[in-house]
Amino acid sequence: MRTLSLLDLGFFIAETEASPKHVAGLLICKRPARSTASFVRNLYREYLTFTDVKPPFNRVIRFSLSAMPQWEDAQAVDLNQHIFYHKLPAGHNDRQALYDFVAKLHTPMLDRTRPLWELHVIDGLTEGRFALYQKMHHAYADGVTMARWTAQGLAASSDVLELTPVWTQKHSGHGARRKQASQEMMQTLWKEVGGTTMRVLGIGRLAAMLLLESVKLTKNAIALPFVSSARTPLTGQVTSGRQFTTATVSMARVNAIRARTRSTLNHVALTCLDGALRRYLQDQGVELRRPITIQMPVNLRREGEKSTGNKIGIIQVELSPPTDDPYVRLRNIGFSLRNVRTMIDSVAPEGIESYTIITGLIAQLAELLRLSNTLPPMGNTLVSNVPGPKEHLYLKGALMQEMHPISTLPPSNLLNITLFSYADDLYFGLIATDELPNLQRLGDYVQEAFTELEASVRDAHAP
Repeated sequence: MRTLSLLDLGFFIAETEASPKHVAGLLICKRPARSTASFVRNLYREYLTFTDVKPPFNRVIRFSLSAMPQWEDAQAVDLNQHIFYHKLPAGHNDRQALYDFVAKLHTPMLDRTRPLWELHVIDGLTEGRFALYQKMHHAYADGVTMARWTAQGLAASSDVLELTPVWTQKHSGHGARRKQASQEMMQTLWKEVGGTTMRVLGIGRLAAMLLLESVKLTKNAIALPFVSSARTPLTGQVTSGRQFTTATVSMARVNAIRARTRSTLNHVALTCLDGALRRYLQDQGVELRRPITIQMPVNLRREGEKSTGNKIGIIQVELSPPTDDPYVRLRNIGFSLRNVRTMIDSVAPEGIESYTIITGLIAQLAELLRLSNTLPPMGNTLVSNVPGPKEHLYLKGALMQEMHPISTLPPSNLLNITLFSYADDLYFGLIATDELPNLQRLGDYVQEAFTELEASVRDAHAP
């Protein structure tokens, strides 16, 4: 058996039918030239032959009244319970139909009586394409790890026809966990959250920063959680039912803006999201007078570290004060993110992790008590950035054209946005409850906001 970290355990504690805690990816591929119509079904059948399932894909969660929950190796893994084939009918196989179908697949919790992952092979898309929707529990891995595992199972050339499914690979980090199996990682909550010097120092430093921010002696050292009093359609009690959409911008266009403005990808993407969210909220009759506050996951792994499980923290970040000028918005967000980066670099990762656990616990209690419609949320939405492969990849000769991230909803947030860069494009994956109106319009607004930013930057730098 293997014990869970407190952060991984938190995903199980927070999980409900209305708010499952799995992450997923949607891969859209083009069938190889001269392949037959049976290519995708044959791919599915071949997947079923890979029965040597490696950790963590062979592990189930075991709960006990006398001990902490632990991972346990399953006696056997029936791939028919994890790998599924679907074919969309003609006339209902366009992009929106695919997104609607994937949203339905993303809605239910994974069955805890077996290993917590699924792969869905989706046939019958237009223009000779097919898709893979793969999901796994967030306690298995964070988004960065999942993206790395996915890339490891794909090929750099269309000439490589050998399959290497993600569940058959040996993933780094599990040997170290096996050595720690006899150790109790969490005897009490205090030992995990504050029982080490690094955690105590980190929490103390963060507390000081929050205090200075609350009395307005600093600006954007770190945005305060639970201070957003404005009620918007983006926040409230999370309910079951999901919808999914995307937006895509070419990396060439992103890089052109970065070069002109000396900005990062995050600066550019968040500027587009800020403008799109404000326009979307205006459609719903909401005009925010203060900056939108996002929750932003940060990777806490050290350089070169490839451990499994979750090594992330979540902090609050203010975007831009209201403005109609996208270039001014970009500069404001750049200022805010640089201050946040300075803060993160000055605090031990253990401190950020403990802060994440504490604030997340407060938000989760509000959701469990069904108070999210009355209490202020931690932020208006959650936005994360997962770097993906820089070159195109292939699956048994099929070009993977697109990679879309699909995340989970945090407490009190009805929308989660994940950025994912793959090859020549930057993808925005938008997952929301089905109560959020007109999600597809928000995706359209992201792309329109990018075009507006291009024009504003061009005008600002015109000779």
